[in-house]
Amino acid sequence: MNALLETRDLAKGFGAITAAAEINVVINAAEIVGVIGSNGAGKTTFINMVTGYLPPSSGEILFQGKSIVGKKPRQVMHAGISRSFQVAQLFPELTMLDNVLIAHGMVADGQLSLWRPLKTPQGVDQAKALLADYDISEYIDEKVAVLPQGVRKLLDIALAMLGEPKVLLLDEPTSGVAIEDKFELMDTVMGALRKSGAAVLFVEHDMEVIARYSTRLLAFYDGRVLADGPTHEVMANSKVQELVIGNHLEIKKPKELAHA
Repeated sequence: MNALLETRDLAKGFGAITAAAEINVVINAAEIVGVIGSNGAGKTTFINMVTGYLPPSSGEILFQGKSIVGKKPRQVMHAGISRSFQVAQLFPELTMLDNVLIAHGMVADGQLSLWRPLKTPQGVDQAKALLADYDISEYIDEKVAVLPQGVRKLLDIALAMLGEPKVLLLDEPTSGVAIEDKFELMDTVMGALRKSGAAVLFVEHDMEVIARYSTRLLAFYDGRVLADGPTHEVMANSKVQELVIGNHLEIKKPKELAHA
């Protein structure tokens, strides 16, 4: 199988501090990969390097066999790699529709303009179709500032998919979302992403979310990938349990979750 995204001995240092080292990861098309690790383990540093927000100190990043090291975030996005953020990057005083139209313009020509959003019938129809995929079209005329946190998260992810990327990286998609809403949010996200065929890497601290939605798992520790494999195998790894998950954690089974 040909690798879609590959990193080779990827490393990042800040002076005497090593934030990431020896990261060797291969991602194939349509994979759903969870990423876990404590704060400072290297997860976000890894995502920032892959998406062009942080230059690596050494190593290689290949996308469809070509190096993307040194490319700016917008160039990486146009190549086919997109991301969402732990804190949604939206315009809070504008409506959901205007946020979509602005983002669409940025994807189309790479220029940010708050004056571009012209509500043409075609543009509105495209926005409605996108938002319907994430079950949030009912909020299309609402200002982002008044939207529930889960809806803002879904909007941020929907906007990240505007350019039809081949790889999507999600930084803590359920962060700040009420416990009772997490699984509904992830059901919506994964349903939409499976239709797209994109490979997905998502950073998540909730092990129940990881267990339910990822088929493969990367466990980061001390800036390195401690384990990489099928989710259930990595979660059962003694080193991962000791250093990353914690032996105190109880993973509920799906039937138990329904009654929690």
